Amino acid sequence: MVTPNRILLGDCVQLMNELPAGSVDMVFADPPYNLQLGGELLRPNHSRVDGVEEDWDKFQDFETYDRFTRDWLKAARRVLKPHGSLWVIGSYHNIFRVGASLQDIGFWILNDIVWRKTNPMPNFRGTRFANAHETLIWAARDKDARYRFNYEAMKNLNEDLQMRSDWVIPICSGPERLRDDTGRKAHPTQKPEALLYRVIMSSTRVGDVVLDPFFGTGTTGAVAKKLGRNWIGLERDPDYAKAAQARIDATQAVDDHTLLDTPPKRQAPRVPFGTVVERGLLRPGTVLVDQRRRLAARVRADGTLAGESSIGRCHGSIHQVGAAMAGLPACNGWTFWHFERAGQLVPIDVLREQIRSEMH
Repeated sequence: MVTPNRILLGDCVQLMNELPAGSVDMVFADPPYNLQLGGELLRPNHSRVDGVEEDWDKFQDFETYDRFTRDWLKAARRVLKPHGSLWVIGSYHNIFRVGASLQDIGFWILNDIVWRKTNPMPNFRGTRFANAHETLIWAARDKDARYRFNYEAMKNLNEDLQMRSDWVIPICSGPERLRDDTGRKAHPTQKPEALLYRVIMSSTRVGDVVLDPFFGTGTTGAVAKKLGRNWIGLERDPDYAKAAQARIDATQAVDDHTLLDTPPKRQAPRVPFGTVVERGLLRPGTVLVDQRRRLAARVRADGTLAGESSIGRCHGSIHQVGAAMAGLPACNGWTFWHFERAGQLVPIDVLREQIRSEMH
């Protein structure tokens, strides 16, 4: 068993190779970008831009960087559980090289996510487009892995709309940005907690172990703690590790873990539509309509519906009647049919959820 909720100091590849194989549920990696910066970057007023100048982001050439990338990816894949997943973030400088390497090693890409920054740094020289996004790759350990995706949680975060692969989130700034004793950024590439919140929430569950091999100032650990996940941070810089530990120690966890998970709907108790009728939440004779009010059917006492379709009268379950009247091969009646409440159309699914909530 791996001991979670700790920072390990040292080389990430060596440390991962010392961890038990198949011991973590998710890896989030924010590796060096190999920015290949050529000289100082100045603003129009000639003030200096505080960019990434640390030695850990410098590599002799692309071959050296690719070798480094393959080494840490292989180590990360070894420690992942068979159905675990990997997230890696990068810019145009490195993300395409990382993507090719992880495919060569055996990872299976699930999505690429565009993190669109609401407040990006402008291109001061005016020689290129302003670089307003970074790319995340989400990959399963292999092609046949039964990776975890908390679809309902992501949909809930997005006001009941399916979460898309373009995420609009501001860069880390203000009080969230950690600074050293001189007021400078404690780490040049600190990521916003909102970004890690979405990553961790989407592909782990409470109690899972999240590994970050480039821990920096501990954003992954802080967010994992908030969401009831366990974490392991690997960091070779003791100053970064010290700042990360202080940050995580000050992070408040939620005691009630039932508030942190969104169980998939397929795991929820089955509620027949007849239960809605016999409980009196909808009475026989109530008219149900589709969202555009083009189709209508009436509730029968036995929990079926009666309606008129293009081929004549029909009756049956909420699913059968919805499909027949809409001319569809199949239909989810719970979301298709609506009833009127206070002048507003409401899907009958809210009544099923009301009954489910009373079962706990």
